[in-house]
Order: sequence, then structure tokens, then C-alpha cells
Amino acid sequence: MGSVSLKIGDGTARFKRASLCSSAVNILMIFCVITTNLFALYAFTSSSSSSKNHNTDYNVIHNKNISLVSEQVSLILREIDLSQKKLAQMEKQLLGYERFDLSRPNIANELKIFLQRHQLPLGKDSRTGVTEMVASVGHSCEKNSDLVSQFMNYKLSGTCPDDWSLAQKLILKGCEPLPRRRCFSKTVSKLGFFPLPVSLWKPLGNGNNTFNWSGLKGKKLSRDCVNCFDLVNGGIENQRFLKGKSKNDFLIDDVLGLGNGGIRVGFDIGGGSGSFAARMFDRNVTVITNTLNVDAPFSEFIAARGLFPIYLSLDHRFPFYDNVFDLIHASSALDVGGGKAEKLEFLMFDIDRVLRAGGLFWLDNFFCDSEEKKQTLTRLIERFGYKKLKWVVGEKVDSFGSGKPVVVLSAVLQKPVRSG
Repeated sequence: MGSVSLKIGDGTARFKRASLCSSAVNILMIFCVITTNLFALYAFTSSSSSSKNHNTDYNVIHNKNISLVSEQVSLILREIDLSQKKLAQMEKQLLGYERFDLSRPNIANELKIFLQRHQLPLGKDSRTGVTEMVASVGHSCEKNSDLVSQFMNYKLSGTCPDDWSLAQKLILKGCEPLPRRRCFSKTVSKLGFFPLPVSLWKPLGNGNNTFNWSGLKGKKLSRDCVNCFDLVNGGIENQRFLKGKSKNDFLIDDVLGLGNGGIRVGFDIGGGSGSFAARMFDRNVTVITNTLNVDAPFSEFIAARGLFPIYLSLDHRFPFYDNVFDLIHASSALDVGGGKAEKLEFLMFDIDRVLRAGGLFWLDNFFCDSEEKKQTLTRLIERFGYKKLKWVVGEKVDSFGSGKPVVVLSAVLQKPVRSG
């Protein structure tokens, strides 16, 4: 009956195979065969009756045959209609975006246009079986359709609204990826930006952006960003990864030495202001920094330093192919799910997916607020069979939260080569 090809994990459905089309054709063929046989039966019985019976008997049989055929045709039509409804319902359950009630009056017209299907101009693609392109949009967007419609309410070919906070709210609610828009984002002048490598540690002025960088200095925004916007020499951020304050603070050169010179591409999860990527840049390692603009313009700041930010939540499947990174760095950003082990498992399996065999996973000062959290993470790591190159459990003052010493775990783990 055909199948539906989906890209699961990011909550999206990109392509639809010709399942509904092939199902409808099959049903139509069955209908034609049954109808043809019924009419043949009718013709045969009517001709036999005319030669053997009187006119009265013939009329009775004739009427019965017509009634029988009519009943069978009605039954087939009802079955076809029921099958089409079931198929449509199955498709709506599989493709979350189709649950949008586009007939509602408050749905933005741009959203309706974006969700339209587009038939391939040459019909079915012989390699993939795809017959039409379907818009990619997070399945949770339907639950926030009012906000999505507000996000899609703009002037066509005009300047996009200054609604990044709305976009981030939708992302944090699981509406990821967001629908594309047909408007121009607000441009920011690059005047005053410094060239690489000066831009990595040169304090930025305020004349080239819409944010007040200097106003962010001294702020405690998260456990991974305590005064992380202060890049002045001698500051806390400037010394990170070069000088350790405790045994849990691994030095970047020591970790790179464990990779035997094979570290070229890395991924920093919840990378704050991008200082890890900056230090790696100094060592000819390209690092992509995952971040959101929670309470501060992290993405703009990282880009202004000449580094590569990627704007997505940790509920999103990483948009990278398997086994691409030599090194993955993560710290307290790994603390997801509100204590639910399943959420952490999904994230860890995705980290493992994009880390190559022999690659390093650097867990940097993960705060274990309870013994249970530490045990949960330890058992999960052991399930992956990683080799423990470094493993240190110690204490660190929680400068962002309680201000008291908290148990932290730092480790450098090497992904094994798995058979099968």
C-alpha cells in the first residue's frame, strides 16, 4: 500500500512518498473490477431470464438485479470513503504540521502559504520515490499555533519584526524548526569589528550592534557564564582553559594531547560566549558553538568574535551527520530534562552519534547537585563503553546558584570502535 518516509527526531516531516496516491489507485482498481463483474452477472442473468420466463418474471428479476448492483456499489463507495478518511487520519498523526487548522480566521496567510504542498514538476522522483515537497516545521508548533501565527504575521518583502524573543519562546516550547519567512532580517553594521585573530579577545564596542556589550560585564547568567562577556586580559574568561583553579579544571593543551594530534573539528554544547571555540581556534581546531540567547545575545557575541554559533535547543536533534566530530565539549548545559533520565539519555545518544570512533568527549565541571544525579550520569556513561582517559570528582563553589560548594564531575572519555 506504500509507505511514508519521515525524518524523525527533530519533530519534522520533509517528504511524503506516494502512499496515499498508490492506495487510492488500488482502491479504484478494486472498485472497477467488482463493478465490472457485477454488471456482467447482471447481463447474464437478465438474458437468461428473458428466454425462459414470462415478462412478469423477467421484470421481477430485473428489478432485483438492479437493487443488488446498487447495494454493492453503495457498499464499495462507503468502503472507499472510509478508507480515505482513515488514510488521511493516519497521515495527520504522522505529520504533525497537518494538525494546523488552517481554516481558523486568526491563522496568518503567510503560514498557510508556507504549509502548502508543492508537487515535483516531473512527477515521482525515481531515486527517492518522493512526489511532492512538504514544509519542515516542528510538530509542537501546532500546540502553539497562535504564537506561530503571530510569528508569521509580517509585511511581505519588508523588514522582519524585532521578535527574536518570540522566536526563542517558540523554540523552547518545542516548535523547532520554525517556519521560514519572506521578510528581511534587520541588518547590523560590521563597522568596528576586528579581524581574526584580534577579534577573538578584543573587547567589542557598542557602535556596531544593537546590544550593549559593556552592560553584560560582571553578569552571572548561568553556571557556564559567570562574567563570560568580560574578555579583558586578566579576567576570569580570558584565563579559562589555560589556568585551572581546581583539579576539575582541565587545561586545553592537556586534553588535546590525549587526542594524539587527531583533533580537527569540535562541537561545544552550551558554549556561553564562545571562549572554548576561541582557544581552539588558536590551536587550529574548528569548533561550532551551540547556544541560545537566554538572557543575553550569545549568538551575536560569538559571531562578532569571528566564531561559528549554531542557534538551537538541546531538544533538537543535532543537524550533523554521524561520526563527524573529533571532540565534543559540554558542561552544565548537559543537565536537561528536569531530572528525568530519559531526556539525558536521548541527548547522550545523539552526542555519541555525531562523535567519531576514537573521538573525545570532554565533560567539563558538570554540577552534581545530588548523589542520585551523579550516579545516573555515571551509569549512563558506563553503558556507552567509553574509555576513561581522565575522571575527577571534586567540589566547586556554585557562583551562579547557592554560592556553596557543590560536587562536580570532570572527565575526558574516548569513544570506542563498535562492531556491528
